[in-house]
Amino acid sequence: MALRQGKLSRSWTLVLAVMPVVLLLARTSNAHDRGVHGLPPEIGALYAAGQYRQATDALQALAQLNPTDAVIQYWLGRNLFEIRDFGGAISSFERAVSLDAGRSQYHDWLGRACGRKADESSHSNMALALSMARRTHHEFETAVQLDATNIDAQRDLIEFMANAPGNLGGGENHALDQIHALSAVDPVEGMQALADLYAVRKKFEQAGEQYQKILESAPNHIDAYLEAADYYRDRGDAEHMEQAVEAASKVDPSDRRLSYYSGVALVLENKDLAAAEKDLRTYIDTVPDNSEIPGHSSAYEWLGKLYENEGKTDSAAEQFKAGLALDPQNKALREELKKMLKR
Repeated sequence: MALRQGKLSRSWTLVLAVMPVVLLLARTSNAHDRGVHGLPPEIGALYAAGQYRQATDALQALAQLNPTDAVIQYWLGRNLFEIRDFGGAISSFERAVSLDAGRSQYHDWLGRACGRKADESSHSNMALALSMARRTHHEFETAVQLDATNIDAQRDLIEFMANAPGNLGGGENHALDQIHALSAVDPVEGMQALADLYAVRKKFEQAGEQYQKILESAPNHIDAYLEAADYYRDRGDAEHMEQAVEAASKVDPSDRRLSYYSGVALVLENKDLAAAEKDLRTYIDTVPDNSEIPGHSSAYEWLGKLYENEGKTDSAAEQFKAGLALDPQNKALREELKKMLKR
């Protein structure tokens, strides 16, 4: 699910190698995310342009001058997260929380950073990975307790519960209870969370039915359609993905993610591959990489599949390598590259 990517993607990242605990999707932020408000315009512009290392340097200098500014620490954590310095991100989010403990999104992002650190540690330090996974759960719960209308936090907590084993706070019943609470706040998000739970539990018939109900309800925000598109992409369902993308384009034809989704849908259908290539290249060239939208690594993966469909093995391998350079832990990309190199 790229929107809960990252979706993302929102594809998902396993928090623990042997027990999937929290999966973070690339999803656009809701109203709780204040954008780049509170930052000097030049630093906000760096973040918006995907210049995360430059923004990090500027924020670190600013933090030294303003050590009690929680907003600076929060955005420092966000930039460190984007450059995959999850330990550093945790430290920054912790400082933000210590300065402003009542801010829901600070706890939510601290939970996300702990989840990614758990994933990172699972290959070498399982004790640390388990500790980070438990903390992920705690921070997501705290974020929801502080503000039940924080949809990002609600969805993150539900995803954790859907994927985690019982000894880490997960389980289908816990997830269903939280979905019920979410539905009282936002019925469409509740429907999306239920569809996602069905998908996680491999109840694909029920998941598909739920996503069709969402599309038929004609929600007025694009994320609902793109989350459905993510599901159909992952299921290899070209017809329904095209349906979701077409509906999304009617809601907001200027959304910067549409070039990615349009390109992927065409690759799945194996038609008009020149247009698909243009769409995916446009996405990579014009949309800065970010954890809350489909990653450039995913765009490279689909370009690789496009060239594979055309029988261009060497070009396909180049795209898979480019994707792996951005996301070295991506098992699917690694397998695709291996397949190409054997030909």
